[in-house]
Amino acid sequence: MTPAFSSWQAFLAMGGYAFYVWLAVVATLLSLVLLVAQTLVARRQMLRAIRRQQARAERRRQGVSRPTATIPPEKHP
Repeated sequence: MTPAFSSWQAFLAMGGYAFYVWLAVVATLLSLVLLVAQTLVARRQMLRAIRRQQARAERRRQGVSRPTATIPPEKHP
């Protein structure tokens, strides 16, 4: 069995098509990394929303309402 390239320099040159080959490799890896990152962010957001919904359901079940901000009455001179 013989190697496809005689040296690392020949491997990196890809037979004169290095720009296109390595651009395709970078584009593929970048898209995969972005896909994984987007999936992790979406998962985190979904779990956060589920926790909020469960907490709200628990408060409703216990009959406890979430405290709301009240605006103090204005003082007139």
